[in-house]
Amino acid sequence: MLVLLPIGNPSATAQDQDLALVGGTIYASPTAASLHDATVLIHGTTIAAVGRSSEIAIPKSARVIACAGKVITAGFWNSHVHFETGWGNAQEMSPAKFKAQMQEMLTRWGFTTVWDLGSNPQNTLTIRKRVENGEVLGPRILMAGDIFPKNGHPVYLPPEMQLIEAATPGEAGRESRQYLQLGLDGIKLFTGAFMGNKPVVNMDTAIVKAAVGVAHDQHKPVFAHPQNRAGVDSAVAGGVDVLAHTIPSDISFTEVEIHAMKEHHVALSPTLTLWTTVVSDAESQKRMVEYGIAELKQYSSVGGTILFGTDVGFQSKYDTTQEYEFMGRAMSWREILASLTTNPSEFFKSPSEGRVAKGLRADLVVLDGDPAEDVKNFAKVSAAIRDGQVIYSAQ
Repeated sequence: MLVLLPIGNPSATAQDQDLALVGGTIYASPTAASLHDATVLIHGTTIAAVGRSSEIAIPKSARVIACAGKVITAGFWNSHVHFETGWGNAQEMSPAKFKAQMQEMLTRWGFTTVWDLGSNPQNTLTIRKRVENGEVLGPRILMAGDIFPKNGHPVYLPPEMQLIEAATPGEAGRESRQYLQLGLDGIKLFTGAFMGNKPVVNMDTAIVKAAVGVAHDQHKPVFAHPQNRAGVDSAVAGGVDVLAHTIPSDISFTEVEIHAMKEHHVALSPTLTLWTTVVSDAESQKRMVEYGIAELKQYSSVGGTILFGTDVGFQSKYDTTQEYEFMGRAMSWREILASLTTNPSEFFKSPSEGRVAKGLRADLVVLDGDPAEDVKNFAKVSAAIRDGQVIYSAQ
């Protein structure tokens, strides 16, 4: 149970008060030693002090969260989500429903920053606006616009859904520019589109390069849904920044692919839980997960950048426990913490977050269990704090 201890002036608003997380164990970064019986003091949206509780003076007006027996880390990123199912007509959604849905899907799992990798952009821009103007609580939302190969409408998307397809490099460049003019933060390319019993439709490398060129000219990242090995090769050769999935149809990446991915600084988002949702056969699920874990281990072990991502919002397993369990078969708990914090903050050039340190943005997670003892404890979130504001509390 998260214990809030209001001290000082009880009529002060959250904006007026400092916030102190007192008595917890702090993992300031994935490489830092643990700091026990420690305190994080927050002033406004910024971390004002980090250290042993005996060394930090807490203002009398501060709001105190008692964290004895708990773990404090930087706020988590989920680098692959979708504001799809249940998010329609966001403008009309009541604040109560909005809060409940955001909490169920994201904030209760500690996510303070997320990448939406494909949804109705106008609707998601509305969601982002409602969060940013303070109407409702939620994570920081970054958005990427989808581009599909010509005649590459995946079978798992409704046939009536209107998709942006690019048949030529010129079309890919034009669509990319239009997305970025809308205020989106990146582009996502389906370099491989799953067509059911028909062959995968892959995106030509020249089309990938055209979209990447437009995005990179504006210093925006490009993600790829690869689907198969050809999709991986086209994405990497075309200059894509992030592979948004492993490819569970193959047992591993080739050594040539691993070398190219590492040389071109391509990041990988595993989405391992997804593979338990896309087929009903238990043996097929097991094989796909095992292949995904093997590919994750293969790339992580050579120092490839891993970005935590679950594809939640497309798939409905909001609980992150299974994803951590799967990732724990390929990575250490510290490497998983990096995939949630420092890896995305560094990769997406957001140096003000990702660590628990004085002067950084006050994005934090309080955990009920120590992930050093069990990686599934990453899912036991007591509180999520974004910009110094509690956006989720288990109390």
